[in-house]
Amino acid sequence: MSFAQPVWLWLLPLAAGFAWWRRGDALPHAALDALPRDAASDGLQFVLRAAAVLAVLGCVVGIAGPYRPEASIERIGRGAEIVLLLDRSRSMDQGFARSAGRARPPGNGPEVIEYYARLRADEARQSKGKVARELLGEFAAKRPQDRFGMVVFSTLPIPVLGFTQKPEAVQAAIRAGDIGRGLAETHIGLALQSALGLFADRPFTGSRIVMLVSDGGDRIDVETREQLMRLFRDRRVSLYWIYIRSARSPGLTPPADDNPASAESVPEYTLHRFFESLGTPYRAYEAENPEALQRAIDDVDRLENLPITYADTVPRRDLSAVGYGVALVAVLMLLAASMLELRPWR
Repeated sequence: MSFAQPVWLWLLPLAAGFAWWRRGDALPHAALDALPRDAASDGLQFVLRAAAVLAVLGCVVGIAGPYRPEASIERIGRGAEIVLLLDRSRSMDQGFARSAGRARPPGNGPEVIEYYARLRADEARQSKGKVARELLGEFAAKRPQDRFGMVVFSTLPIPVLGFTQKPEAVQAAIRAGDIGRGLAETHIGLALQSALGLFADRPFTGSRIVMLVSDGGDRIDVETREQLMRLFRDRRVSLYWIYIRSARSPGLTPPADDNPASAESVPEYTLHRFFESLGTPYRAYEAENPEALQRAIDDVDRLENLPITYADTVPRRDLSAVGYGVALVAVLMLLAASMLELRPWR
C-alpha cells in the first residue's frame, strides 16, 4: 500500500496521544479510592478510548490518501490475442451487394427523389461498416477471456486500442470507428504492419490472430510483402480475412475460364494469393450480406478457443474510503455513548 500525501502520517502519534489523554472522571466523588473496581466500567472506558483513537487515525489515514498500486496478475484461460483490423475506407459506408442492384422506380419527379432518399437511409442503417462494428462488438462480448487490440485504416493505419481484456474499453474502441466518413484509398499492407506491431516484445502465450475486415483488395509492393511474411512467421500470427463483397465485386478467386493476365489486374485476386503464400494459418470468408458476415465471425469464434496464458493488469485502487469508513463507525459509537451518558446533577 502507498500514500498519495504521506506527510499527513506525521500526525498519527499526536492523534493517538491526544485520544488516550485522561480528561477526568465522569462523576466526582470525595473518596474514589474507597469505591470498588468496576470491571465493566473499565472495559467500557477502554472501548470508548479505542474508538476515539480509531476515529482520529481513520481521518488522518484517509487524508493521507492510501491506495493500492497498479499490479500485474498472471491468469490462465481459453481464448486468443486478437487484433481487429477494420477497414474505414469510404466504400465501407455503403450498403452490401444485395442492396445495390435495385431497379430504378417507375415515374419521375418527387416519387423518384423520395425513393432514393429511402434507399440512402436504408443503406446508412445497413452500411457494411456499421454492420461489421455491431457484429464485432457481439463477437468480443462473447469472448471475455480474449485480449483484444484494434487498428482502423484507410490511407494510413490508426492504432485505436492496445491489447486489453477490459470489455468496456474493447466496446468503446469498436464504436469509435463510427465517427465521420472514411477516405477513398485503402492501404492494407501498412495496416497489417501496424496490426502485427502490437505483438512486438510480447511473450507468446497462446493463439494470435489478425482479423482483417475489409471490402477491397490492395497491391502490396515486394518489400512490404517480404516484411509481412517475416513478421507473420516470426510472431506466429494467424490471419483471417472477412471480405465484405460490394456491388459488382469480383470476389477473391477468378472464374475458371478467366484470362490469367486479366486476373493479375484485380487487387482482390492478387492479395488473396499473397495471403495464401504467407506460410501462416490463413482463412478467407466472403460475406455478401449481414447474415454471411455473421456466419464468418461465428466460424472464427468456433475455431479459436485454445488455452492461453495472459497477464491481467489490476488498476490502482483508492483506499481512502476505508479510513473514512472506520472513522465514521468510531464516531457513531462515541455519539451513541454520549447520548446514553448520565450527566452530573447538582
